[in-house]
Amino acid sequence: MSARWADAGPLKAGGKWLEYGRLGPAPAEAPTVVLLHEGLGSRDLWRDFPERLSAATGWGVCAYSRAGYGDSDPAALPRPLDYMTREARLVLPEVLNAIGFERGLLMGHSDGATIAAIYAGTMPDPRLCGLVTIAPHFFTEEIALREIARAKQAFDSGDLRSRLARHHHEPDNCFRGWNDVWLDPEFRDWDVSEMLDDIRVPVLAIQGADDQYGSLAQIDELARRCRAPVERVVLAGCRHDPCYERPDRVLNDLTRFCATLDAARRVPGVAF
Repeated sequence: MSARWADAGPLKAGGKWLEYGRLGPAPAEAPTVVLLHEGLGSRDLWRDFPERLSAATGWGVCAYSRAGYGDSDPAALPRPLDYMTREARLVLPEVLNAIGFERGLLMGHSDGATIAAIYAGTMPDPRLCGLVTIAPHFFTEEIALREIARAKQAFDSGDLRSRLARHHHEPDNCFRGWNDVWLDPEFRDWDVSEMLDDIRVPVLAIQGADDQYGSLAQIDELARRCRAPVERVVLAGCRHDPCYERPDRVLNDLTRFCATLDAARRVPGVAF
């Protein structure tokens, strides 16, 4: 079941019309969690998680589909190998302005976590008070390439295309825009770790211990480089989608993290 958005429609960012949805308190009334989906995700594939998150934290929640996903405009293909960096630095700022973002945090899953972290590390923004990364990737690993190659087989000769078509207006654009980049031989050298060095807001880094797309070296690198406190949460028996596989645990961790940020905002001299 997808979220029941209080406000939904298109916004313009990066020269594309993107679908978005917002629920809970408005940006002027409470902080906002901005959700950035994974490489084959969309606004509505967060399911009911946005509603549960807003109810648990008292914060507003906003999600959007990047170009090529859901009912957003298709992406221009082929995507460049630095598509996540471009998304973070060129498109996400326009999204945040379009939704009236005033204060809050970015929460991303997989590709979305990478985009959120790049933004936090390279785009100084006083509105940003925290960062949540779920199953991020900051450099290429063989474990990810093997799984992405399997996804290509499932798309080309299995039922993955028909499953994606239930959620994406143009499933070929969605899949090729992601898969073709990751399987490009030059992407083996992709590494954005240095962009984490200037993250200056608290971070909650969540990953499944059995994540089939990346090892714990990803969040270890984040903890090693980030200038702000990083809390690592490793979920035993969990794979690549903690919000789906362990929603109650993730909600508990997020609620506690947001409460800590709320408390810090009330301390004189602590920026939020």
